[in-house]
Amino acid sequence: MNGAIEDRPPFAALPGDIGISFEFFPPKSEKMEAQLWDSIEQLAPLRPRFVSVTYGAGGSTRERTHATVTRLVKETDLVPAAHLTCVGASKGEIDEIADAYWDAGVRHIVALRGDPPPGSEGRFVPHPDGYAGAAALVEGLRKRHDFEISVAAYPEVHPEAVSAEADLDNLKRKLDAGASQAITQFFYSTDAYFRFLDNARAAGIEAPIVPGIMPVTNFAAIRRMSANTHIPGWMEELFEGLDERPGPRALVAATVAADFCRRLYDGGVREFHFYTLNRAEQAYAVCHLLGVRATGDTQ
Repeated sequence: MNGAIEDRPPFAALPGDIGISFEFFPPKSEKMEAQLWDSIEQLAPLRPRFVSVTYGAGGSTRERTHATVTRLVKETDLVPAAHLTCVGASKGEIDEIADAYWDAGVRHIVALRGDPPPGSEGRFVPHPDGYAGAAALVEGLRKRHDFEISVAAYPEVHPEAVSAEADLDNLKRKLDAGASQAITQFFYSTDAYFRFLDNARAAGIEAPIVPGIMPVTNFAAIRRMSANTHIPGWMEELFEGLDERPGPRALVAATVAADFCRRLYDGGVREFHFYTLNRAEQAYAVCHLLGVRATGDTQ
């Protein structure tokens, strides 16, 4: 047939010219620990720019986060980024945690205000001797050590923000305090991200704003976590009936996430942060489709 067009999928021949990073959470049991380290081993050959480890209020969570981050430093070549929040701790306690991370070899912190603790009726109340919010935390960390600091951004506005403008002002304060980049909450609308990016640039924010990508591992869980994140109707329809079929759901989820990232890529995005939920398969598949190859693989 004359003039035939080569039948190529949208992911063919992508050069892999992107930066990637992964988020994990500290394990609560031996089984979960085994799953976490299996995921880390699978994703490490993709050479992420860094891997972050989440953190919550309370001593046990802090200890698990510190143990995970310390093991990453000692046993891998990965660059760990430890989450640190303002919740339920004085400035002195947070400073000690930051010092312990620095002494352990950690040079990247994800500085967050943190979610309101249980029993707070959904309102964040600063510790009487603590940091008032993420901007103050960033400022305190910068005074203490020369950390690279990432902060959070919200393409569809933080649930507690009084307005989109106030939310952008808060992001700018965090970056002006010394953060080098922002990582977004997960979202499922490329329009929402690009609109937010345009508004941020118009507000004088020039730092990188890295999209946070959450492939669907369980659609009911995504609904629970969505808060202010809009779940498109087409996603509801696409994942209907799949929560009891993990194999097909994973295949559909990887396809959807890869297409989503490809559309962001076509819009100029070259950095992606994947919320793995301690599972490697979908993040690995999406990165592969975007042209990223593991160490030793050929393009």
